[in-house]
Amino acid sequence: MKTFRMFPIALLAMLVVNQLPAQSTKPIVAGTPSSVELTIYNADFALIREERIINLAKGFNTVVVPDIPATIDGTSLHFSSLTEPSAVKVLEQNFQYDLIHHAKLLEKYLGKEVEFIRYDEATKKEYSVKGKLLSTGWISQRGAPNQYYFGGQMVAEINGKVEINPSGRLVLPALSEGLILKPQLAWIVANTKNGEHTTEISYIADQLSWHCDYVALLHSKESKIDLIGWVTLKNNSGTTFNNAGLKLVAGDVNVVPKEERYSMMKSVDAVTTEAAQPQFQQKELFEYKLYTLQRRTNLANNETKQIELTSGRNIAAKKIFVYDGLTPEWRYWMNNASYRHQGSFGQQSNTKVGVFVTLKNDEKSGLGIPLPKGKVRVYQRDDEGKEQFIGEDLIHHTPKDEEIKLYLGNAFDLVGSRVQKDFKTVVSGHVYEETFEITLRNHKNETVDVLVYEHPWRWNQWEIVKTNVDYEKVDQTTIQFPVRLKKDEKKVITYTIRYSW
Repeated sequence: MKTFRMFPIALLAMLVVNQLPAQSTKPIVAGTPSSVELTIYNADFALIREERIINLAKGFNTVVVPDIPATIDGTSLHFSSLTEPSAVKVLEQNFQYDLIHHAKLLEKYLGKEVEFIRYDEATKKEYSVKGKLLSTGWISQRGAPNQYYFGGQMVAEINGKVEINPSGRLVLPALSEGLILKPQLAWIVANTKNGEHTTEISYIADQLSWHCDYVALLHSKESKIDLIGWVTLKNNSGTTFNNAGLKLVAGDVNVVPKEERYSMMKSVDAVTTEAAQPQFQQKELFEYKLYTLQRRTNLANNETKQIELTSGRNIAAKKIFVYDGLTPEWRYWMNNASYRHQGSFGQQSNTKVGVFVTLKNDEKSGLGIPLPKGKVRVYQRDDEGKEQFIGEDLIHHTPKDEEIKLYLGNAFDLVGSRVQKDFKTVVSGHVYEETFEITLRNHKNETVDVLVYEHPWRWNQWEIVKTNVDYEKVDQTTIQFPVRLKKDEKKVITYTIRYSW
């Protein structure tokens, strides 16, 4: 009876096994990428798309994909066969990043026998001693298991004694199992079509970034400016990308914080040369801007590369002076009931008059494309024709036809002062008035226009009840007084503001 009952079960098992596809025992190594496309975001990550040739057997295959970034987000991986999409499927994937490191290599031999090569001064010959490794001296950083710092000395047991920082050259038997030279992907792939497959692999990796740097040359009469924009690319991903297509995305793309996203581990003279054809073509992508390089490029690991994005010559520019006498603390006091009746607040001021240069990002100026955020460095030629640095500022993402306003520093020969002349209670707890006197002095040898900014911060209900000059309400917290000063002239602005609540 036993034999009769077991026979159909054994037969059924044999039938099931025969139905399963065969599994290759030797790993198949994917070929080097035949095509690489990079889309880099200005948030320190990139989407990488590769095409690789993989020769797959019918059935289960173990596939190794080498030369991938060490910063890959394994959960973002997408794989498909372009040759036969329905034939190939990844059943299991592993991101192998247990790379060789001095500390990690030693960890593999803790409690095991190792060898120290020592030198005998008497015989002038080397000899070896063997011992058990007790401590490596390296400590893994908390939360970063692949990063180490040296936290002490190596400890080993040699000839029954414990030696701290044992002398000699440490020799290990062999490369410990599991350590690899470069990060790689290891897959179990099911395949129904035997032969070569052109496959597409897409994934996200960190530490690939780009930003814009701009260089501007302000003409001597300060009414024209030349501007060139450079894309600065940085690759610290751990791998090199050769002959890659390149796209850049500018905009505020929302990404989930890393701890929730992971589950595994130039010369200014250039702007004065004849303009070449734009290297980048700008298009729309969702609510962002997409810049495509019109050629292929190489981006080596640990490399910083610059490529020209845009340039314009003889752009109309204007230099303006701004005196904003109230110190920035008003933004913290604004509409705060604890401060609005205290006269001592709002007295703080400065004497500096800022100097700005404005220009417009339009086609007429030779620009007219959305400009990504970045730093603008401005130069001007001195009397000898030599370029001198005169200031820098950051710009935000700037759509076409919008104005760019660059703060370059403070004017040397313009001085401002701001004094609270009076503060009084009109209706206790409800209405207060204060009077300010603003003085501007021009020590330049020319007439200048200065915009004086004031900030009603005590409450959102306010009115100017008295002033000796015209003013403009820019917004709820900004008043603008335009002032023209002749050579060596001094002017005084006086105004009274009333708050009520």
